[in-house]
Amino acid sequence: MKNLASVICMAIILSFSISCAAATKEKAKNQPKPLLTFVELGSVNCIPCRMMKPVMKAIEDKYKGQVQVIFHDVKVKKEMVAKYKVRVIPTQVFLDAEGKEFFRHEGFFPKEEIIRLIDKKLGISGKNPKQRQD
Repeated sequence: MKNLASVICMAIILSFSISCAAATKEKAKNQPKPLLTFVELGSVNCIPCRMMKPVMKAIEDKYKGQVQVIFHDVKVKKEMVAKYKVRVIPTQVFLDAEGKEFFRHEGFFPKEEIIRLIDKKLGISGKNPKQRQD
């Protein structure tokens, strides 16, 4: 009898897990695709990278549903260094809706300059972002 109860419990748990996974997948499929993706490549131990954290949050809040903000800690996800050809951290890579890079910046990137860049790409403003020259 104990074995039967265990089997029934496991079946219920498995069934619930499968239905939750299916619901999550369906929800993700129904989410609108972002117009832009802002990929921040840095490290939690890097001071300029930490200074980017509130900038990323502000961009995420301002452009909710239009811009996806992703942070990769390159000390943990080492494969991202090669994928995005990172030379220094922080590095910001901006991708269009098709996933193609249209802009890259190295070092701390002020919020106002990112906003100008995004607004220009989205057709909101005609201002040009300042690209830092190292």
